[in-house]
Amino acid sequence: MIFVVDVGNTNIVLGVYKEKNLLVDWRLSTDSGRTADEYGVMVGHLFHMNNLNISDVEGVIISSVVPNIMYSLEHMIWKYFNLKPMVVGPGVKTGINIKYDNPKEVGADRIVNAVAAREIYRKPLVIIDFGTATTFCAVTKSGDYLGGAICPGLKISAEALYERAAKLPRVEIIQPPTVIARNTVTSMQAGLVYGYTGQVDYIVEKMKMEMQEYDKESPLVVATGGLAKLIAKGSKYIDIVNPDLTLEGLRIIYEKNKE
Repeated sequence: MIFVVDVGNTNIVLGVYKEKNLLVDWRLSTDSGRTADEYGVMVGHLFHMNNLNISDVEGVIISSVVPNIMYSLEHMIWKYFNLKPMVVGPGVKTGINIKYDNPKEVGADRIVNAVAAREIYRKPLVIIDFGTATTFCAVTKSGDYLGGAICPGLKISAEALYERAAKLPRVEIIQPPTVIARNTVTSMQAGLVYGYTGQVDYIVEKMKMEMQEYDKESPLVVATGGLAKLIAKGSKYIDIVNPDLTLEGLRIIYEKNKE
């Protein structure tokens, strides 16, 4: 079995693969204050609750955009799995040619998503990851990572409204039936969800136009992340929602590098 770990700013997503099959996945809150032993106890409990044995894990791969949590996670893998984890970064083979001005600036999660989407779909791609920040990535059919855009995530936008406007409440992020709302809560929900959907579609539209320079084929738009399904419902351009895209990318990168 392969244990894959994706560390985001808000959550750590964990998965266990047996060959190419995702057996189970879990989500923990990201907390750089936790020790290796605290993470070890949590992960060990998750394995036990799903009738999995840590000793059956033959490899571990981690991608992270939170550097100060890595010591605890890597030490936890050493101590509880008796393995050296593979960490996505310089020197790890991905098959993606990064065209960024400084390739080291590209978040590991964006590269992992690009690897997975290219392997699965074999098309030019626009990849949208709805996380703490929402990232848009353009990848050519030949595997060139052209770059993209980064926006505040939908939850960040909602929290900013609540924190900076005295009379506005904290609201659940759901799509109301109409844009013309008749109370404060649904007015905020309408502005957040429909406004964010419009932002997503405009950025994708511009990226599609710019990508014509690189590929004649129109790019496939793939979305992942916690709020991908919500925004995809109203989007003109999102073709596919793949909630396991990042975990798949970690598995693929592990397979490319395991020797």
